[in-house]
Parts: sequence; structure tokens; C-alpha cells
Amino acid sequence: MTRPIQKLSLITTGVVLGVTLSLGQGVFADRDNDAASLPLEELRGLSDVFARIKNDYVEPVEDKQLLESAIRGMLTGLDPHSAYLDPEQFKELQVGTSGEFGGLGIEVGMEDGFVKVIAPIDDTPAQRAGIQAGDLIIRLDDTPVKGMSLGEAVKIMRGKPGSDITLTVVREGEEKPLKIVITRAIIKVKSVKSRMLEPGYGYVRISQFQAATGDSLARTVSELRREADGGIKGLVLDLRNNPGGVLNAAVSVSDAFLDKGLIVYTEGRVADSRLRFNATPGDVIEGAPLVVLVNQGSASASEIVAGALQDHRRAIIVGRETFGKGSVQTIVPLNNGAAVKLTTARYYTPNGTSIQAEGIVPDIKLDDVRISLVDSGFDPIKEANLSRHLRNGNADDSSGTDNVEQPADQESEGEEPLAKTDYQLYEALNLLKGLVIQAERMR
Repeated sequence: MTRPIQKLSLITTGVVLGVTLSLGQGVFADRDNDAASLPLEELRGLSDVFARIKNDYVEPVEDKQLLESAIRGMLTGLDPHSAYLDPEQFKELQVGTSGEFGGLGIEVGMEDGFVKVIAPIDDTPAQRAGIQAGDLIIRLDDTPVKGMSLGEAVKIMRGKPGSDITLTVVREGEEKPLKIVITRAIIKVKSVKSRMLEPGYGYVRISQFQAATGDSLARTVSELRREADGGIKGLVLDLRNNPGGVLNAAVSVSDAFLDKGLIVYTEGRVADSRLRFNATPGDVIEGAPLVVLVNQGSASASEIVAGALQDHRRAIIVGRETFGKGSVQTIVPLNNGAAVKLTTARYYTPNGTSIQAEGIVPDIKLDDVRISLVDSGFDPIKEANLSRHLRNGNADDSSGTDNVEQPADQESEGEEPLAKTDYQLYEALNLLKGLVIQAERMR
């Protein structure tokens, strides 16, 4: 007889310290167990080991602890994203999707026995302390990470807001491990931020896909449109270091820029894990050019959005190859208040591409570089600086003075130029301007 199970959602992300493991809409069907298909011999071996530990282990061990450890072991052996969530972890997972939680503010996974940073979350202690995507955490205070499960490491990194923890990280390009002190905090994540880069050119940053991100995006774009008197000429959508989140939020964000067509579909062994999501009419920027920024910290739900917009040729994807998490997890609540997070499907872009372990390849590859402006100590000599230069016959220069205009794109005094503060965004804006010019000429 099939026993009904309360159903929770498909998620597309890993573990976020805080914790923010995301919930979407999905199902997990309980099926009748066929006793004849049970591996009775292997189960007998499991019971023998259980009995041996109970009788011979140097210290007494409770049955509950042994059984939970066995469950954790089964799930950990499957893939980096399947896991057993005790009641406390499950409760924090549910709270995390609201966008407010306690912790450091980093998305993490396991790699070679160490905790790997997928991405720091914007405006969190981890991001402000300098944690970067790709960092390998090898020590938590004085405790080595090697040998810990991901859950154990996460539990150590949690703590009372205001307390400090020292992370020892190995970073590509650094000769020695770095020690980074982070002060834990209650983290309130605003998933959508925006501003005008220049008149008519908008910028929207999505730091994480939460349940309300789709609605927040729609409100944000409406505000930008009101701010731009002549309307939005083009938009940069920044998904860099976005670790993912709610599947439905990724669908909503993709749908905001698409009028029709498939956004994403999932394929798994269970019928309920085979889902298709399609766009509905309406484009929030009415077909204006769109550039999407991604990098190695863009994972999961971010890759769904980038993949959908790329396949439909709705946007130009710029940056570095993305993280490559193309699997979907289902949360199955258990009777004891705990839950199982199980990988049940892979997701595919509209063209049928699985990006699992591959990532989204940008249309234009662009490394995250920093540039410095070189001051030569003098301005370059121009024709207007030469003695007895001919006057411009079309200019009103009857005063006899030499009017040399400053570049139109010169930054206001005291403000760092965009090319220096965020070179990728600077290039994305230049590309956007080119797309706008091209679109205007084709009208």
C-alpha cells in the first residue's frame, strides 16, 4: 500500500551557510516496495555490522545515532548534493528561502574532502571579509576540515551573531593559505538591486533566487523605466556569484524577458520529476537589448536563466564559464521532523543541453580583471594645442580662445571610473550600447 508523503520542492542549489537551501515546486512520489527486489544478502550484512558495533564498539552507541549515520552515509555516497537533514537543518532550510538567516553568507559544497566556496552572497560578512568563489576552506579556527562531512563543517561555521570564526583558505594564485576572520551575523539578503548606469541604460543585480525574486524583478524594472525618461534602451542583468536558489524564481526571471517558448525542463526516473516550464507573453523591457553577466560563481538557477536567454537568443551572455550544477534536488520530509535531500533529476536548457559538470559557455568570454590608470604627468598634444593652428570653420570661435572639450564620458570629480571599479560591467555596458546602435539602425 502506498503511504502518502508530504511533498516539498525542487531545489537547484547546494548548501548556504546560514543556511539557505532553496525550495521550489516539485514532487516526490512514494512507491510500493517490492520485497522480492530487496537486496536481502546486503541488508543482512548491514544488520551484522549494526550488531557488531552495538556489542563490540569501545563505547555504547545509541540506535538512533547509528541509523542516522547509516542514512547519511548512503546519501553522501551518491553525489555532492544529496544529504540527510536533521530537524534543525531542515528548519533552517525552510527559513532560508525567506531571505533572512544567521551565519556567514556563503554557498558551499565539498571537493576532495574540503569545503569549496561556490559563491559569497552580496552584502554578507563573508563577502565583506574577502571570501571568493573557488576558495577551498581547509581549517575552521584550529580544526582541520579534512575528514568532516559537509554538514559537520556547516554546523561549526554557524554560531551566535557577533562571534568570530577564522577560515583558512587555499586560493588559486596564492602561494600560502590565507587566514580570514569573519564575524557571524543575522543576514538579510535583498535578492534584487538596481541602478541606472547611464541615461537609458539600466543595471539589475540578482544575488540569489528567493521565492519573491520574480516579483521583485518586475517592480525593479518598473522603477527603472520610470527613472529613464526616454525609456530603457538596454539592460545589464548581473548574475555573477549568484549560487542559485528557487527553481520557480529562475523560471519567473527568465519569463520576464521572454514572450514564448520553453524555458527549462527536467528529466528523472520518477514521472513526477519530469517537468516543463514555458514562457508567457510579455517582456518587461519590451525587447530592448539585454546583456547577462556570469562567472564561475554563477550556479544552478543562475545557469537556468542564462541558458534559457542564450538558447532563445534573447541576450548576449558575457563573462566566464559558469559553475555547472545541472541537477535538481527534492526535499522529502520524514516523520521524525528530519528530511532527505535527494537528487532526482537533471535540468536541460531549451535546446536540450545538460550543463551538469559543464556549465554555460558565454557568448563572449571575459575574465574578471582589474585595470589601473597610468598617469603620464602630462596631457597628450592635440592639433588644438599647436601654435597658429587653423580654426574650425564650423565652430563659433570668434572669441579667439581655444575650446578643447573634455571627453563626454569623463567621470564626475571624485568618482572612480567604471572601467576601474568593475571592468566586466564596463565592457557589458559598451556592448549594450553597440547593440542599441545596431537595433536603431535596423529600424
